[in-house]
Amino acid sequence: MGLLSFIKDAGEKLFGSGEAKAAQDEAAKAPTAENQARANQAAADAIKTYINALGLQAKELAVAFDGASCTATVSGIADTQATCEKIVVAAGNVAGVSSVVNNLSVAEATAESRYYTVVRGDTLSKIAKEMYGNAGKYPVIFEANKPMLKDPDKIYPGQVLRIPPL
Repeated sequence: MGLLSFIKDAGEKLFGSGEAKAAQDEAAKAPTAENQARANQAAADAIKTYINALGLQAKELAVAFDGASCTATVSGIADTQATCEKIVVAAGNVAGVSSVVNNLSVAEATAESRYYTVVRGDTLSKIAKEMYGNAGKYPVIFEANKPMLKDPDKIYPGQVLRIPPL
């Protein structure tokens, strides 16, 4: 549980097309409470669809989005701590999201991961050296961030990664 901060302009571009884009455009043209609510719901739906597309599951998963604060809120029951953390990281690594309120509960609680925000010039090896003292532990970080990461050489500045305990 808690609030995790992200870089708003980094991440998956989910709001630039489809219903989310149409709702945002309508809210910008006519900024009524109803249009803002529609835009927020469309953004929340896009984030939830993205989480599901990554194969991350939680019972009763719900996603809300507040466009004024650029905050996503996730709730439900994740089977494991790792799944909970991956859902939060997936929601936060969406362009337009600056923070995620984690209201997920965990069926099997274990030690929580730390988080690391990628900066220019980082590699998973460099991050592993900094976080674990051993660059050769980069596969631990890569595996901990699947399915968001598909290639250990493809990380980007602003991306938030899970750093699980060894």
